[in-house]
Amino acid sequence: MADTPKILGEQAPAATTLTDLYTVPGSTNTVVSTVTVCNTGSTDTTFRLSVAPAGAADALSQYLYRDETVAANDTFVLTAGLTLQATDKIRCYSANGNCSFVAFGIEIT
Repeated sequence: MADTPKILGEQAPAATTLTDLYTVPGSTNTVVSTVTVCNTGSTDTTFRLSVAPAGAADALSQYLYRDETVAANDTFVLTAGLTLQATDKIRCYSANGNCSFVAFGIEIT
């Protein structure tokens, strides 16, 4: 097995658009160590983060954060240790389109 630490995904989704941040490749497990949410705007906003097992359709049960506030020009940091399997997805959403999301972790192949 090989462990590859890396930036797993980066997104700046349009306002109110649920967007895939990262999809675990086939024959791979992933440990997500950190996800950052940076509000680049001048007003507070809310964001969402969810994990979809096997890329399932969006459901309330998948949410880690739903409509969590991040202050203007501030960054929210989630240090989690999420364990994901092949085809699982992390999804992100920004209420006003002023958030950038970055996921860091290790892919295990």
